[in-house]
Amino acid sequence: MDIRDSTAVVTGAASGLGAATAAELVARGARVIGLDLPQVVHAAAPVDGVQYVSADVTDEEQVRAAVATAADVAPLRTVVNCAGIGTSARVVGKNGVHDIALFERVVRINLVGTFTVLALAAEVMTAQDPVDEAGQRGVIINTASVAAFEGQIGQAAYAASKGGVHSMTIAAARDLSSRGVRVMTIAPGIVDTPMLGRVSEEFRSALAESVPFPHRLARPDEYAQLAGMIVEHDYLNGETIRMDGALRMAPR
Repeated sequence: MDIRDSTAVVTGAASGLGAATAAELVARGARVIGLDLPQVVHAAAPVDGVQYVSADVTDEEQVRAAVATAADVAPLRTVVNCAGIGTSARVVGKNGVHDIALFERVVRINLVGTFTVLALAAEVMTAQDPVDEAGQRGVIINTASVAAFEGQIGQAAYAASKGGVHSMTIAAARDLSSRGVRVMTIAPGIVDTPMLGRVSEEFRSALAESVPFPHRLARPDEYAQLAGMIVEHDYLNGETIRMDGALRMAPR
């Protein structure tokens, strides 16, 4: 799909995977509406071609307004859901049972937030004219994780949320197939994002060595490159692609 002279919505766009993806889509000719939390947006450096919008992906009205902003600029053809959080807590740990409210929060942001953006963006996409003779109107790319398949100790909430994103992919793709909207998911392994900035260099090296090949952490621009390829490859639909260097996570 040619996304020149169109808009793209990227969530979590002010840092990490989202920032790299926003830059990639701009390079491919799209105008990007980058969603992120207010405090993150205010601290983000300006990027040519990216218009930051403060929005919480779990807030339906904020998402609806952001999607409308994108559609007002040009046809909305691309959505990439990168917003998410990660936590670590055992089902039963030293301090007792897993915080139920925390579990719910992780699922709400990672899964319900992803669905909210997907659904409201699809509503706009399906009302637009097709971009090609096949009737294609847009593509939505979500972010799962290898934890969707091999959740580690302490990842019950995170794995559940990302497993939901993976499972939703084929169902959403089938729901939207008659309307010309593709749905795909990327499941990254260990990516060198700001979330890893708090760990020691020794721990980072150990993580890198755990990857079969190449022995390093993935880069955000590699995620962005894959997202761009998915946009252009019109026959990719309803699938989760692992981007993990053949990594299969151990229990801990």
